[in-house]
Amino acid sequence: MKYDVILAGVGGQGVLSVAAVIALGAKNSGLQVRQSEVHGMAQRGGAVQAHLRLSDRRIVSDLIGKASADMILSMEPIESLRYLEYLKPEGVLITSSDPVKNIPNYPDTEGIYQRIRTLPSSRLIHAADLAQAAGSARSTNMVMVGAASAYLPVEEKHLLAAMEELFSRKGEKVVKINSKAFQAGRDTAASAP
Repeated sequence: MKYDVILAGVGGQGVLSVAAVIALGAKNSGLQVRQSEVHGMAQRGGAVQAHLRLSDRRIVSDLIGKASADMILSMEPIESLRYLEYLKPEGVLITSSDPVKNIPNYPDTEGIYQRIRTLPSSRLIHAADLAQAAGSARSTNMVMVGAASAYLPVEEKHLLAAMEELFSRKGEKVVKINSKAFQAGRDTAASAP
């Protein structure tokens, strides 16, 4: 078994936290994990992407080749489209529907959504709304981990344990909010057509 994920977003959205939770959950479930360095601008608002590879066998490379990613997991809709050339024809694209309009000529969001909806397997997640309902707008990234969990080869319990381990130093309230956000994302992705 091998499962490759392209993580995308912009600086400040928590792409590193998303990668950390998935990687730790996979590792704790007995999988091999390789992750590329996060590439992009190391500032709030700059494009960010990383490669995350999961397998039950040794992984020799950190990087995912074109047309071979099983999933694109994006925190921002236009960033999800930036990496389509990496997605397998049968791969899934999961993206937050919430744009970060960090450029003056940001494209029409409805046009972006229409392009995403043309893909055979895509999920547009209203992550900011789900995070707010869970108790904190800052939990948007855990909404997206939850949405991805419906497709990842990692049991939900391992992802939740990883999230708890990584966020426990911030207190029980933060862990509960992120757990609720995770579940909201999972439920939404699982119920999408």
